[in-house]
Amino acid sequence: MALLSPDEWTALLTGCERSVAHLEMRDVYAVDDEDDMFARWKRDTPPNSAELREWWQDWIDLLAPLSSTGRGVRRARIVSEPVTDYIAYEWEITSGNILAGEDVRWLPRRRASDLCLPGNDFWLIDDTTVVWNHFSGKGQWSANEVSRDASAVALCVRAFDAVWERAVPHKDYSPLR
Repeated sequence: MALLSPDEWTALLTGCERSVAHLEMRDVYAVDDEDDMFARWKRDTPPNSAELREWWQDWIDLLAPLSSTGRGVRRARIVSEPVTDYIAYEWEITSGNILAGEDVRWLPRRRASDLCLPGNDFWLIDDTTVVWNHFSGKGQWSANEVSRDASAVALCVRAFDAVWERAVPHKDYSPLR
């Protein structure tokens, strides 16, 4: 397994016909392209709106055609509370996800205890394709795995729908610190 290339990601996302859903379940991510901005945020120097817009621009450009043609992009995050520094940072920069046309919700982990969830974060495309995101124990992105296995897809559809139903819209969620 390896990471999908930018072209492979673009093809998967822009090739969707109906919807994209993304479920995040980790409390810490150590994604290389966020290192500088997260370090600045931890030093109480958060990016201003122009910097955030510039940082998110490629994502906004990628997703704009989806949302403008009615193909919804939903993201749900299951988080422990009190939240980690990373989740507090992520909450503050979610404006970029919103600008890109995503609908984002948050679910406190204590409210997910009775849900059947897969073992990894995933992207679900058109309820037909799952892209598993594999991370190291320290939160570094290590690989992706694309699956069209019907039972894996069904698990992810049920899990995402259950999380989505309980989760709090971004505008109404304040992370407990």
